[in-house]
Amino acid sequence: MSARRIVLWDIDHTLVDTRGVGREFSAEAFKKTTGVPMRQQAKVDGITESVIFRETAKLHGLTTDRSDFERFAEALAETHRARSAELRERGYALPGAAVALDALAELPGVVQTVLTGNVRQVARIKMELFGLDRHVTWPIGAFGEDDDVRAELVRIALGRASFEFGEPATPANAILIGDTPADVEAGQEAGVTVIAVASGRSSVDDLRRAGADHVLPSLVDTASLIALVNNDGKRPSG
Repeated sequence: MSARRIVLWDIDHTLVDTRGVGREFSAEAFKKTTGVPMRQQAKVDGITESVIFRETAKLHGLTTDRSDFERFAEALAETHRARSAELRERGYALPGAAVALDALAELPGVVQTVLTGNVRQVARIKMELFGLDRHVTWPIGAFGEDDDVRAELVRIALGRASFEFGEPATPANAILIGDTPADVEAGQEAGVTVIAVASGRSSVDDLRRAGADHVLPSLVDTASLIALVNNDGKRPSG
């Protein structure tokens, strides 16, 4: 078994809050791609960008394909780059996020990356903009263009880690940190331990009911997070 522990971080509402800017940027990219103003948006919490785009298009009576999504993803990244000052002004890194990333980087054998519904370019922009990118091993991350199903993103990340490090990265080596029941479900389906953080729209009780192995109210309690990761995120007994 690998001595490495792979920590898979969700981004939105786990590490970063864009305070609604993300929806505005999506609307701009949606109109650029389809020519249709985005009147409403499909569910976004815990959902990959490819699914959000497809389901939002359906809400507007549109049928899309992979090439449409790829054009949307590029437009979305362009919008984030062009309006990065606005994102920096209105959005913010959640309390404890930077300290948590720094603290985990000090643990022997811990490798951190992101597992996110964001497309890769947007994920990098967000993490860099809020100073959260310095400990992220980008080649092993999994992103919204990689698969529609979040559990598959876990498998993709572990496959990339196996290739990157030249040794097996198994579910037993991995810990997923996210803020939604969808993150919990993905972790359960892929067989990895889940540390859920009630920093988004889901409460501590919501995340416990979803079956998270551990739940933290926020990332502010760095000591508790370190203890869980140092314990290899082992599931609580009883």
